Amino acid sequence: MRKLTYFVGATIDGFIAAPDGDADFFAPHLTADYLPHLASAYADALPTPARAAFGVADAPNARFDTVLMGRATYEPGLAVGLTSPYAHLRQIVFSRSLGTGPDPAVEVTDEDPLTLVRKLKQEEGLGIWLCGGAELAGRLFPEIDELIVKQYPVVAGAGIPLFRTGFAPRALRLTDSRVFEGGNVVLTYVKESA
Repeated sequence: MRKLTYFVGATIDGFIAAPDGDADFFAPHLTADYLPHLASAYADALPTPARAAFGVADAPNARFDTVLMGRATYEPGLAVGLTSPYAHLRQIVFSRSLGTGPDPAVEVTDEDPLTLVRKLKQEEGLGIWLCGGAELAGRLFPEIDELIVKQYPVVAGAGIPLFRTGFAPRALRLTDSRVFEGGNVVLTYVKESA
């Protein structure tokens, strides 16, 4: 069965973006030792233009073959004319208002996220990457098998949280951690067994 992984950047205090959705404040923390790690270990999760910049444009997908996004996660690319941000993956955008997507390579759906993810998990293929955002992650939490947080050495104080669920404590088990020179940490968690 395929696995759903929420692979996302966050501040120390658990925010994935500013209140307005901007995440540019992470950029100064993309250090010389951190970027090559992302390009090699998580090349599938790089946007298509970044894959070209890192010389991995033609690399076969190793982890993921599908990416899931909420409309708010998809919108910044659209704003700069990037209608198919992950052309090397099957791209699915959940939106109740977008209608037909601007690119035939991007599937826009208003289907219930849990129902669709359960169907996707039954298909053959590589992993499924949940790119964001908080509302979609909150709705899909029951199906998230792995949480990989790229934690940046920043405290935001407010913003868009990792999950928009309300108070609902859930145990996870840390399975891997990697610390980088600039203070970035990549943390991998899996759900605790019931």
